[in-house]
Amino acid sequence: ISGTNVVEFTITGFDHLPYHKLMGTVILLAYCLALLGSTTNICVISTDRRLHRPMYLLICNLALVEIMFTTGASTTMVSVLLAGDKTISYNSCLSRVFIHHLGDVTQCLALSLMALDRTVAISEPLRYATILTNQRVFLLIVVSWLLGIGCIGKLAYIADQLPYCQPVIQYVFCDYAAIIRAACVDPELYWFVSDIISLWLIAGQLPLILLSYGKLVFTVLRLPSTEKGGRTFRTVISHLIPVFSFYAPKLVSVMLTKVGVRLYLTERNAMQIISTLVPPLINPSVYCLQNKEIRGAVFRDEERELRKQ
Repeated sequence: ISGTNVVEFTITGFDHLPYHKLMGTVILLAYCLALLGSTTNICVISTDRRLHRPMYLLICNLALVEIMFTTGASTTMVSVLLAGDKTISYNSCLSRVFIHHLGDVTQCLALSLMALDRTVAISEPLRYATILTNQRVFLLIVVSWLLGIGCIGKLAYIADQLPYCQPVIQYVFCDYAAIIRAACVDPELYWFVSDIISLWLIAGQLPLILLSYGKLVFTVLRLPSTEKGGRTFRTVISHLIPVFSFYAPKLVSVMLTKVGVRLYLTERNAMQIISTLVPPLINPSVYCLQNKEIRGAVFRDEERELRKQ
């Protein structure tokens, strides 16, 4: 039975909360700031040929997937809270499920690639340029997107095949869990694929990322004391901030579930909002403020504009 027997869904996740306009304004402001930061990084890196190097290609890729990740959710929340439009068409909801979760998976893989890049740069500085060329990094980015499309395409296909008895989504935007729970089926039967993907992201990718940065720190500690500087540790911290902001809500949710803590719908929705808005809001500023070359490119552009005036 095709899920197209439902024409539209009604988003009810905000119904029991007060101050809709204020919450919508905060979410809209956070979304606009996230877009501004990510778009700035993409524009600066794409227009400055001196930044056409592996690390900056990976920062650009991360900014792109973060735009996709937050857009898939934020636009729905803003529409519900500020425009008062709680309905969303079936096709639009399913497409936002795909966009949001594709951004989720590719963001995880982007963080893994960035950890790989920094590890090679510190551990093998003389061979870095030959190991990670622009072409190889671009190929790795393409592979990460294809993996994400394959995984999330399967989830979207599963959701599209289900019958929907009541067109109500109790969450704050369209995601896989929300749309499965809206179907007139036992949701427990449809978690297997999503659980495998989550296990791969949390138990597979996260340890690799942490091991990569652990190896990086170990390599720095083995250097002669005269060569130890704060720059490498600042680099590690600046790269761990995006990792922490991305994985922390997921780990909290998993750990609470494992110890038997049942999250109420309000708490689950709050965690969804945080996980959707915080990483895209923090990460562009982290890379822009911590990276001297990106800051330099931004200031050079401002100086050119001032001279033109």
